[in-house]
Amino acid sequence: MEEFSAGSGLSGLADRAADGGGLTKEQLLLAGLTHSAPTAPLQLNRTANVTPGLRYRNLGKSGLRVSNIGLGTWPTFSPNVTEEQAEQIIVLAVESGINAFDLSEAHSGTRAEVELGRILTRRGWKRTTFIVTTKIYWSTRSEERGLSRKHIIESVKASLSRLQLSYIDVVIVHKADPMCPMEEVVRAMNYVINQGWVMYWGTARWSPVEIMEAYTNCRQFNCVTPIVEQAEYHLFCREKTELHMPELYNKIGVGLMAWSPISMGLSQSKDDSTIQLFSRASFRNKYSSFSWTEDETAAANKEGYGWMKERSQPAEESRKYSERIRELNSLAERLGCSLAQLTIAWTLKNESVQCLLLGASNVDQLYESIQALQLIPKLNVSMVQDIEKILENKPTRPPMVSTLALR
Repeated sequence: MEEFSAGSGLSGLADRAADGGGLTKEQLLLAGLTHSAPTAPLQLNRTANVTPGLRYRNLGKSGLRVSNIGLGTWPTFSPNVTEEQAEQIIVLAVESGINAFDLSEAHSGTRAEVELGRILTRRGWKRTTFIVTTKIYWSTRSEERGLSRKHIIESVKASLSRLQLSYIDVVIVHKADPMCPMEEVVRAMNYVINQGWVMYWGTARWSPVEIMEAYTNCRQFNCVTPIVEQAEYHLFCREKTELHMPELYNKIGVGLMAWSPISMGLSQSKDDSTIQLFSRASFRNKYSSFSWTEDETAAANKEGYGWMKERSQPAEESRKYSERIRELNSLAERLGCSLAQLTIAWTLKNESVQCLLLGASNVDQLYESIQALQLIPKLNVSMVQDIEKILENKPTRPPMVSTLALR
């Protein structure tokens, strides 16, 4: 198979285009897909003015347009990254065309909002050119437990103050609260939107049933409906995204903003990626409701991704996953890319993913991840089938059971 490359061939075509060589923009964007590849991961001339493969999509069935990759800032504002390094990452993202920045109090505390606010103020970018999503998070260590109207309004006001912004584009409610009436939650979100503090709202780690309940309450009480669900999606976590999110989008207009610990882990450390990749025992609990007895805020108090290592899986299961990783690595080498890049491209190949959140703790990691966009056209039907043969985990709906057959 022809290997994948995006190196000197693209820079040469860029020079020809600048000299009036008659190349179209589409030819320039696809130029990196027609040359033989080096053994190193995908690289692109950093002087190029375009980011091949970057697209802007409507988030859900709203009019808000976001780049198909966004910057998840939890590793960017981690304790081992300086403010100068964080600003370099933000600047690279903006210059590459990324306009979505996601913040998570669960992993980086309030530092992310404070530092991102300083960077945005210092850079002086127009407010219309970037989209900020932040979360309302609660746990046993929160000052306010649950999703009461009081907690929601106070959280939004505090985020606005830290970000130094007049409004937040999307506020994400992180985890549903079984102890709070859904009517109170949707009315509180409608209130902060009517005040002009927030433009849209969405959810994270909600089950399809909880999302439908929120939508039904919004319609009943004439409130603004959620436009997006943030869900985990990668090669080894597929059921919710592939079976349920398309249905939610078609029925009630809820879009998908995906996040992936796989690409995060692989971009952090080549030697330690296997541990980070297969240590999430929570893969099986995607739809479980959370109570106040569960506490995940310990993640915010530990450096980097060490908290992932504490979630171990059975040895036999880890062995099978490791074998699949080796096969995926071989496939990535055939394409001339890294495994992390293959993972990102495979995720974005799913049309249901309107925005994939990528993390980076340095500029090189983010740059390498962005180049995975050029790999998407290479994932044709044959290549996708090869990946499916390796994974053997394509989700399927259970067969319909007729009540007549029970008589």
